[in-house]
Formats: sequence, C-alpha cells, structure tokens
Amino acid sequence: MIDVHCHLEHEKFRNNKEIIQSFRKYLKAIITSSPHPKDFEYTLNLKKEFEGFVFACVGLHPEYIEEFSEETLDNFEEFVKTNKNDIISIGEIGLDYFWIKDEKLREKQKWLFEKLIEFAKSVSKPITVHIRDAYEYALKILEGIDYQKVHLHMFGGDKFLDKVLANEWKISVGPILLRSKTHKKIVKKLPLERIMLETDSPWIKIDGKESMPIDVKIVAEKIAEVKNVSLEEVERKTDENAISLFKLELLYKP
Repeated sequence: MIDVHCHLEHEKFRNNKEIIQSFRKYLKAIITSSPHPKDFEYTLNLKKEFEGFVFACVGLHPEYIEEFSEETLDNFEEFVKTNKNDIISIGEIGLDYFWIKDEKLREKQKWLFEKLIEFAKSVSKPITVHIRDAYEYALKILEGIDYQKVHLHMFGGDKFLDKVLANEWKISVGPILLRSKTHKKIVKKLPLERIMLETDSPWIKIDGKESMPIDVKIVAEKIAEVKNVSLEEVERKTDENAISLFKLELLYKP
C-alpha cells in the first residue's frame, strides 16, 4: 500500500529514521508533504536518504498565507525548478476558509492558488490540494485553469462530487473515513479508479492516538467495507492510481 499524504517533517518523525525505516515492512511508498519553505531542505534530504521509498511533495499551505509574498512565490518556483527531479507534486496548496477569516487574506489565497496551479502546469507536476470550507471557490479555480493532474487531499465536498467525476481528478481518503458519514458517502459514490490512500499523519488521530503512515491499511479495510469489495482489490487499485498520477513507476525501488 502507498500513503500518498503524510508529514514526515513533523516532530513526531523528524530525525527518527528508525521509525521511517520500519514502515518499509508494510508500505510500498510514502509521499510526504512539506507545506512550508522552512522544511523543504529537510524533506528533500529525507527523500534522498530513503530513495525509492519516500517521495517529496512541496507547497505553500494556505493556512500560512499571511507569511507569504510574491518573493516567497518566486523563491518557491526557483526551488522547484532547481530540484525538479526530486519533487513529485506541488502541495499542499489551496484554500482554507476555516482558519483564515479575513477577506483580504482569502483573496490572497485565491491569487496564490491560481499562481501555483499555473506554475505546476508549466513544470508538468501534479498538485496536491487542500480545501477547507471553500469548495465552491477552489473548484471554480481548478476548472477555470483546467488542469487535470489533481490530487484532492482528504476531500470532503460531497455536494461537489459531480465536479470531481466530470474531471480526471483523484481524491485521497484518510482515517476520517472511520467516523465521517460525509466521507463514507463520497467513497461509496466514487469509483475505485479515482481513490488513493492517505493518513495525513500525524495530524489525524485514530482512537485518540496520532496516526501513522501504516494506518492506510485501516483506511483500506474501511473502503473495502463501504464499497463491498475485497481488501486486495482496494490495495491494488489505490496503488495503481498513486503510481499513475505521481509517476512512481519511474522512481519506485523495491
């Protein structure tokens, strides 16, 4: 199985190479998402240390929008171009209206989101998208730019599922599925060909404990239950989806 979205830069995992090494027993690959420039170098070094197992995604998370400027964007684009072969996706990027209430900052989020999608398109990298309380606005931007290499991380916009189905976008499903009726509804309606596995570890908790990348198995079991298919089928299809979107077949080393 593959965890397409977690945070190995987090202090829970940072400099704990033994625990990351232990994940090899259970997973084919891990994509770690570095949402702030302060962690980019660490993430790339981690990717190089665990070559062919840990893959790097870097982005400018909308929650930190107040810290970002045009210079931040310029530096980000330069960093990605310089390290293009070591980065498989641009993210997390997107809109977050849960944490950000100020209208000017929300407009700035939209501006940055559009710029980052256009940049990802120019370097032919998928985007890993974070949307919270802003589905209508974020999906309008995505459709307006018309980019199809889209990974919707922990997508909870059940009322907008028709837009996902009308495009080639994929979603990743995490431990929230264990307790959310909305996410169960999405999984039930969405074909397996559009679903990948994630944990958002360690931010999402399972039974009060911080999740780990290996918890994708629990998520896969729940997907199998909701869709009434075998665990093996869920594992096979979600792996195929991740490998296809992120071009892991060119990079994966067993």
